[in-house]
Amino acid sequence: MDKLFKALADGTRRELLDLLFVNNGQSLGELCKKMTMSRQAVTKHLLLLEEANLVTVVWKGREKLHYLNPVPIGEIYQRWIGKFESHRVEALNTLKQALEEDSNRE
Repeated sequence: MDKLFKALADGTRRELLDLLFVNNGQSLGELCKKMTMSRQAVTKHLLLLEEANLVTVVWKGREKLHYLNPVPIGEIYQRWIGKFESHRVEALNTLKQALEEDSNRE
């Protein structure tokens, strides 16, 4: 989980994930065209994303394609966001019921 949060902490890596979200399965060359940094810098960022399991790689002939792996982000949602979200939804449902009861009394 530490590698995951470290990878997401960097804006450039989040930008690469956004690019893969829009068009999954891009080569290094395709990603470099959309970034304002050297090929070596993009490669380093992609390697960190791979280590965090946020990006998976598939070789197609001699071309290395990068794909977004949404599973770790889903795990973050379940562990850190989902449990807080359920309380909010529950509170909204309670408020809705209370408002409906008040309007029925009138």
